[in-house]
Amino acid sequence: MTHDPVPTPPAPEDLVLEDPVLETDVLVVGTGPAGASAALFLATYGTRVMVVTKYGRLADSPRAHITNQRTMEALRDMGLEDALLAEATPWDSMGNTTFCTSLAGEELGRIPSWGTDTARRARYELQSPCPMVDAPQTITEPILVQAAQERGATVRFDTEYVDHVQDADGVTTTVRDRLTGATYRVRSRYLVGADGARSRVAEHLDLPYEGPGAVGGSLSIVFEADLSRFVAHRPSVLYWMLQPGAEREGVGLGVLRMIKPWNEWMVMWGYEVAAGPPELTDEFVRELAVNLVGTDDFEMRVKSASPWTVNHHYATTLAKGRVFCVGDAVHRHPPTNGLGSNTSIQDSYNLAWKLAHVVAGTADPALLDSYDAERAPVAKQIVERANQSIADTGRILAALELEDTSDPARLEAQLELRKAPGADGERVRAALREAIAYKQYEFDAHGVEHNHRYASGAVLPDGTPEPEYALDPELYAQPTTWPGARIPHTWVTVDGARTSTLDLVGQGRFAVVTGIGGEAWVDAARELGTELGLDLTTVAVGPGRPVEDPYGTWADLRETEDSGVLLVRPDLHVAARRASAPATSAEAREWLAQALSAVLGRGPAVAPEGPEEPAEAVLAGV
Repeated sequence: MTHDPVPTPPAPEDLVLEDPVLETDVLVVGTGPAGASAALFLATYGTRVMVVTKYGRLADSPRAHITNQRTMEALRDMGLEDALLAEATPWDSMGNTTFCTSLAGEELGRIPSWGTDTARRARYELQSPCPMVDAPQTITEPILVQAAQERGATVRFDTEYVDHVQDADGVTTTVRDRLTGATYRVRSRYLVGADGARSRVAEHLDLPYEGPGAVGGSLSIVFEADLSRFVAHRPSVLYWMLQPGAEREGVGLGVLRMIKPWNEWMVMWGYEVAAGPPELTDEFVRELAVNLVGTDDFEMRVKSASPWTVNHHYATTLAKGRVFCVGDAVHRHPPTNGLGSNTSIQDSYNLAWKLAHVVAGTADPALLDSYDAERAPVAKQIVERANQSIADTGRILAALELEDTSDPARLEAQLELRKAPGADGERVRAALREAIAYKQYEFDAHGVEHNHRYASGAVLPDGTPEPEYALDPELYAQPTTWPGARIPHTWVTVDGARTSTLDLVGQGRFAVVTGIGGEAWVDAARELGTELGLDLTTVAVGPGRPVEDPYGTWADLRETEDSGVLLVRPDLHVAARRASAPATSAEAREWLAQALSAVLGRGPAVAPEGPEEPAEAVLAGV
């Protein structure tokens, strides 16, 4: 048998295909939380989507990990909540955030975190049907990407974004196959840049940014070691160490972060970004780990060690034309508050349904303007909040009457003072308790996660003033059906089975939610759904209806009469609200038609029932 000679491959610069060779409706660049979830949402909604990544695999380091209730709600809507729960560290193992001199050393105090405190947990459970979990990117990305592929998304690894050109009908993106060097083009109607903090898509869009940029340096060292004897009695995600040099840049103090209980860990330690990172030799890494653990009586296997930059940077515009940026591409901040991957996934959850409707022809492209209007304020909010949490850690040093830890003898003396009797010791102890308790703004900022009230063309004000926050809007989630807010969760019943109100809506559809006396809304929704080509969910709540409210809690939360109506968007936010029944069936049809038309970018906003209030985005604490 003879074989033809193997041809010599052309040089990479010769491997250029001038004409587009691949087509899709939406091209996503990046497979991190933002890109993977964008692909998942779009594929689930039936939109042709391709996602490319320059890497040959998914996340190989744990990076983002705190997974809050809002993200779990989005995954629940996609049918993936149970898949994540099966692999993540459960809620009950997350909460004893501990401040100490080392893992084996003295404790300065603990703060219950992420809603695990008895008093706070009830508020978390009232807010959402979903728990919080700890799920590093090494867990979440495979779940998201596999589900996206199963639902029709195309994923191309080793494929690097090069540049893009927009025109009136779409986007032509040039990519490079990193295995062969071939450069080719992908034609799509829309492009989503989810390519991280060094986003080339955002750079090529020339998006405007605010904030000082790089504000510090930090090291991340992932290692395996059995440290259960130090932590099993106080399970937590984070253990914070006050040691000489711990407050130097970084995230405020030295940190040991649990990745897998209790045998996989990450060290976080700051360095001066202007001077550059230290050389991460085996000896340096071991010494740092020993210092934070507080003993050398453990074996460790280092899996990775790398420096990274603590950023304070957010885009004030997230999109231009047919190109949209999501995730770290538009909000760059430290991991404090655990907001990174959560906000990234919520960006994509907000954008994907809008792209799906525009691609399907059920919405006007004007709808896409609402992405920037709704999510740019969130980008600013979470960047400011995460960086403020680093600054708040300084209260612990101040409580010990220290400006810094440069003098180890002075640090040791003040740590001893906190144990001393008398007025001086009592003063330090009281101040330290207060400083640690103040960290609830980092570890229990439930309102930051939930109190987003969007204002854009995809939300119709109903003429009522915005509800005031009865409690601290950063710390406490406060549900409302005011247009722009997420529909409240409570437990109702369907055929007698307890069901969350969130499970009655979503799944890529608009929903019309009403009650007894609101039959005209249901009839109008069914007619309009057929006429407009929309898959509209109708929900009627009340005795003898498909959904019942035996606890009476939906009646307390809905902020309408039984016969009123909520129009709920696919991302679970209220698009429009009317307090009571229409006078006639024709009026119901007209109101709902105008509401849908306005939200989908097809027409002007419907007139509210009362005096119209100015629409402004209101976000917790910023």
